[in-house]
Amino acid sequence: MAHDTHTHDEGHGHEHHGNFWTTYIFSEDHKVIAKQFLITGMAWALLGGILSVIFRLQLGFPDANLSWLKPILGGWLTAEGKIDPEFYLALVTMHGTIMVFFVLTAGLSGTFSNFLIPLQVGARDMASGFMNMLSYWFFFISSCFMFTSLFISTGPAAGGWVIYPPLSALPQAISGSGLGMTLWLISMALFIVSSLLGSINYITTVINLRTVGMSFSKLPLTIWAFFLTAIIGILSFPVLFAAALLLIFDRSFGTSFYLSDIYIGGEALPNQGGSPILFQHLFWFLGHPEVYIVLLPALGITSEIIATNSRKPIFGYKAMVGSILFIAILSFVVWAHHMFVTGMNPFLGSIFTLLTLIIAVPSAVKIFNYVTTIWRGNLRFTPGMLFSLGLVSFFLTGGITGIFLGNSAVDIQLHDTYFVVAHFHLVMGSASFFGMLAGIYHWFPKMFGRMMNEKLGSIHFWITFIGVYMVFFPMHYIGIAGFPRRYYTWTNFETFSGFADLNFVVSVAAIVTLGAQFIFLFNFFYSMFRGRIASANPWQSNTLEWTTPRNPGHGNWPGEIPTVYRWPYDYSKPGAKEDFIPQNIPFSETPESNLPHENELIKLEGVEGNAIVVEEKKH
Repeated sequence: MAHDTHTHDEGHGHEHHGNFWTTYIFSEDHKVIAKQFLITGMAWALLGGILSVIFRLQLGFPDANLSWLKPILGGWLTAEGKIDPEFYLALVTMHGTIMVFFVLTAGLSGTFSNFLIPLQVGARDMASGFMNMLSYWFFFISSCFMFTSLFISTGPAAGGWVIYPPLSALPQAISGSGLGMTLWLISMALFIVSSLLGSINYITTVINLRTVGMSFSKLPLTIWAFFLTAIIGILSFPVLFAAALLLIFDRSFGTSFYLSDIYIGGEALPNQGGSPILFQHLFWFLGHPEVYIVLLPALGITSEIIATNSRKPIFGYKAMVGSILFIAILSFVVWAHHMFVTGMNPFLGSIFTLLTLIIAVPSAVKIFNYVTTIWRGNLRFTPGMLFSLGLVSFFLTGGITGIFLGNSAVDIQLHDTYFVVAHFHLVMGSASFFGMLAGIYHWFPKMFGRMMNEKLGSIHFWITFIGVYMVFFPMHYIGIAGFPRRYYTWTNFETFSGFADLNFVVSVAAIVTLGAQFIFLFNFFYSMFRGRIASANPWQSNTLEWTTPRNPGHGNWPGEIPTVYRWPYDYSKPGAKEDFIPQNIPFSETPESNLPHENELIKLEGVEGNAIVVEEKKH
């Protein structure tokens, strides 16, 4: 049942006032917390991108002397100016961890779930502002632990972002298995607490604090995506917490959950009876839902932006909701396709192959509905729309390669090659990142009351879009040829020398793509203070957030919360005065006399400019 507006309005009809600390630092306002997640996530995205460029320098320029990076990398460079092999693995580990968890989970979902859920469902704030504030600060403390690990003498965690045992379970294995791994585990435990606090809040707010008239059938697709993402997070993140806890026991308390028959330096360790494959099952039970924890919010954002900028109702609203729901369910039963090369029973492998291929169906439904929404629409190519279309492109091309990897027989050849890297960077990494950028460009006016520069936004899009494809398309080819991932050098293998040119192209494209992000950063921070003042509803959108003042205070609406009468996609309704009708406009304000009668529609069908004729009839 939608929440009663009047009870929710009591005591909230005015803007809350506080000092600097309670307004900007320890704020309980969901909009401020969303901006905190956004700025922190952007900082992590920049760092994660820089780390990727550093190891791409090693791969693209194998003969280059990187001694000029000595002030940054210090002892992690060899005397010959090459990246130390152990530090190379640490770079890959930190890049993956940062981008998957700190950028695409906290930065994307933390920002837009926080910002949009109360505004789009018609609530004053989240169900618990205090829990919401705690969610950000657990994330921030988690970030501090992870960032600190970059500066310790033994280096950050170096077991790959999946931190498979036994490498991660034995502090004495390599330098990156020591203190850096401990800090990684502490950081991730705090991160999971943050994620669970946020998810509980999001679910409670959507169920209990919807305004009058806001039934589930009238929710924007953004809210459906955030709602189901939060459910996935609550069900899957505790499993990773358990996996990390058992790993801490193995590292520090002599248990053998993941260890058995281990020899180091010829000396047998006492551990018996554990299985490293157990960790993989626990990790990927979170790891595959995690793909959709970062992807579903981006798809929800894209649904809203494409409908708004196509000036058309979203095609197949119920099918879109159903596909999100089906993806959420299936995401829990496909995890073992990451483990086809672990010696899995072939019959079990065939079941996971079937389930993996089935998940392509709801994904294809979403692609079809996006394309059909765009078809013959009155398109407006705003930066938000461009990045949304880019997401659809990546989701399609990256998803097709997932069909190859989902087949257990083919995956044995392609596993741990650059084909896998290309696949998940397109379908998860780049698609979700483009969804995040689309959301920033689209809701920037509501966040800061100003407009971002559209020309700079378009330049940013085209360089990034082309750059991403130039980075990851060649990786498919060299991956099929067997080029392995996570190798710090390939020059020792004569068979891979033929790929020197492609590695060079990929590295140059990665550098250019990272450089393009500085265009965005300039546009973002300049527009925040000096951008053109935004109107109340610059995109002529229907959802409730655009009914608030240009800079809404804590409480969002100064008076009563609007009542909802319509679904969120009433665009280009025949006979209406405007090509959009916000959700809070009653049907009585678009009376039957304003719309052409059925017989008039029949007579006017096929007549060019019939909208003008109808308008004349009204007058």
